[in-house]
Amino acid sequence: MSVQSEFAELARSGGRGALVTVLRGPGEGAKLLVRADGSSSGSLGEGLDDVALRHAEELMWDERSEAREEGESLLFVDVVHPAPRVIIFGAVDYAAAMVSLARTIGWRPYIVDPRSRFATPERFPDAEEIVVGWPEEAFARLGGIDRATSIVVLTHDPKLDDAALSIALRSDAAFVGAMGSRRAQAQRRERLLALGMTDAELDRLAAPVGLDLGAMSSEETALSILAEVVAMRHGREGGRLSQVKGGRIHEVGA
Repeated sequence: MSVQSEFAELARSGGRGALVTVLRGPGEGAKLLVRADGSSSGSLGEGLDDVALRHAEELMWDERSEAREEGESLLFVDVVHPAPRVIIFGAVDYAAAMVSLARTIGWRPYIVDPRSRFATPERFPDAEEIVVGWPEEAFARLGGIDRATSIVVLTHDPKLDDAALSIALRSDAAFVGAMGSRRAQAQRRERLLALGMTDAELDRLAAPVGLDLGAMSSEETALSILAEVVAMRHGREGGRLSQVKGGRIHEVGA
């Protein structure tokens, strides 16, 4: 299979990868395919492969395509990637609302809960997958945690919370958040410190999770949580657009 064909197959199957093409300069037209695991096929020649690998690695996880200048050469890094993934711990009412909203905005929502009577397809028909199990087992079944994964813990059970967060906060996850009052967060932090987690690891935790929308219902709470997840994914603070000074408002123009 040619690198062009493999790249097209990645796009069709919802895979992740980058196809680097020399648009100008020595080796014009040469292509290098870089996969999510760092392996590659093809070559750009003229000592460009190493720098192309770095650009591809950066952009495939930033999930954007871009042209890059390298000396006399102009490289175009074309990126494909799957829909964003959010793993939700706790088969609660808030989770049901989150799953429905995540699907609406084009995300892939997963539900994890060791309680089989709650984690059912009937309660979560829009979930990409429902995993009945504890966090370590669930993460393994879901293929691990990569830099494009967001994790939200909605349970109020310290055994499940602490087990999930101990793994998530030491992973490559793009976002880790947890529900609970400020008092509950303080107690959780003390428990996790006692388990050997560091302040730096715990500082990654967004808790209480969500933006300050004044949410009242499960649906509004789901909106608040996903709004923070989306904002962090794009490096935004989540403030009011009417108060933004300069820069692009939306990535897709109205």
